[in-house]
Parts: sequence; structure tokens; C-alpha cells
Amino acid sequence: MQPGLFISFEGIDGAGKSTHISALAQAFKAQGRAVTLTREPGGTPLAEKLRSLVLQDAMDPLTEALLMFAARRDHLDCVILPALARGDVVLCDRFTDATFAYQGGGRGFDEEVLSQLERMVQTSPDQAALVQPALTLWFDLAPQEAAKRLAGVRVPDKFESQPLAFFQRVAQGYARRQRKDPERFARIDAAQTQSSVWDAVLAVCVAKGWLA
Repeated sequence: MQPGLFISFEGIDGAGKSTHISALAQAFKAQGRAVTLTREPGGTPLAEKLRSLVLQDAMDPLTEALLMFAARRDHLDCVILPALARGDVVLCDRFTDATFAYQGGGRGFDEEVLSQLERMVQTSPDQAALVQPALTLWFDLAPQEAAKRLAGVRVPDKFESQPLAFFQRVAQGYARRQRKDPERFARIDAAQTQSSVWDAVLAVCVAKGWLA
């Protein structure tokens, strides 16, 4: 049995993550791998309920962060860790980097507190190291361009309704996470054409030896 593989997709809404998650899932399946597609916040019945609260209800940044990590804990226990134990490729639409970007960068919440919650929630019972993706694909797109792509597509949630300055801080939050863990991150220029973005995603996975 091949070992499980955990890949996260990060970036602001409108950057094109969803399209390429589906394409990468098909690429792995074509090579005989079982794939678990999931998302955060969400991925389990409980976490989806918490997602609805976080995306729609007003709350202070600490409450928001606590709900994010509560959803993540259930998601890890019920979906991600069992899938990795089966040898699946887990493709997750956002993970902890998003919390540091949105709550830490966008909201300006204390990143040391977020780090404490990260250690508490993501420490696996059978290993000392944090559960983290083997690869994080960061779809980096200027907030102005993302807003153009989303205009009129759907009713925005409370995050998508934030002003441009909020998303500029989110982008800075992602950049800080990349600087702290450059080996895990692959920055994808999401302003390119869809085919060029896919080529970049595929090239990263081929270079890692995960796809032929």
C-alpha cells in the first residue's frame, strides 16, 4: 500500500482553487490512487454546521478562530487521518494556513494564539510532529482581480464582503506562512491562464515524484 499523501489548496476566493483541485484529483485517480476530496471549514457534518456559523454570523476574532479549530479537529479525526491511514491522496480546499491568513492577517488576530491552537489541535496521538500537508499549493492572485472574477457569480458571505484592504492583509498572511515553511509551499501565479495554472500545478507534483 502506498503511503497517504496530504495536499492543501490555499488562496482567496476567485483564485481558481476549485477547478484545479478537481483536475488534480483526476490526475491521481488516473494513476490508480484513491483520492479523498474535502474542504475547510467543513468536511464532516459537525464541521459543516460550524462552517455555516463562521461564514454567516457576526462574532469576535477569538470566537471565530476557536470555531475554525474546533471544525478542524473533527475534520482531522473523522476524515483526514483515516484517509491518510488508508493510503489515500487527501486534497483539501484550505487548511490551517487559511486561518493564519484570514483570522491572523485579515482580522489582525494574535498569531501566537493561533500557533498555540494549531499545536493543540494538529498534534496526532501517535506522533510528536504536527499534522501538516506534505504540499500546500498557494494560488496567489491580486485581490482586485479576484473581485472581478467573483462579481455577480454568487451572494458573498461575510468574508467575501470584506473591503479590499482586508484581502491585502490576507495575502500578507499567506506570504508570512510561506516564509516560515518554504519547503512545504508552492506559490502558483493564479493570474495566468487556466491552462498555464494547471501546468504549474502539475509540474510541482511531477517534480515531487507523485505523478508521472
